[in-house]
Amino acid sequence: MNRVKVYRKKLISEDDSQSAWFLCLINEMLSCTLAIGKTMTIKSLLYTGFITMTLITASHSSASEKKLALCPNSPNCVSSQAADEEHFIAPFKIIGKAEDAWTAMKQALVSQNRTVITEETEDALHAQATSLVFRFVDDIDAILDAKAGLIHVRSASRVGYSDLGVNRRRMEALRLALRNVGVIE
Repeated sequence: MNRVKVYRKKLISEDDSQSAWFLCLINEMLSCTLAIGKTMTIKSLLYTGFITMTLITASHSSASEKKLALCPNSPNCVSSQAADEEHFIAPFKIIGKAEDAWTAMKQALVSQNRTVITEETEDALHAQATSLVFRFVDDIDAILDAKAGLIHVRSASRVGYSDLGVNRRRMEALRLALRNVGVIE
């Protein structure tokens, strides 16, 4: 149930916390106007505007600004955002609509054996793949960058040093599955 606060004859839901915070701050500054004077109020308004714009801009970061976690020094990780050749794997280049490629990506990922998506947003996901015999868990991360027409991927083992190429083969199998449905090059 969503509680609602009344603020100056306006209804503000608790989900709209940035707006409520901003309105309360403005109210406090206006209350201080009589005691402090006009100079301080203008400065305060400028600072408040700057802080509010910074908060709003930071909360609406795009997928192109998101980064995958770095690979460790061990060879049991691949990433399309890795700087070194040992860990690098090419990102998936989207053909057509990004939404279709993202949907196909999720379907192809969960169709892999012992793989489940554990976290998901509209442009990022985290999945876990568990090995058959020893039950090792590998982490899989993907970020949809619709503007660039790419899906960035990362697959890494949680434990051990070498994965005998399992993470790279997993990502290449995913690439092949997406090529077969015609959503990536």
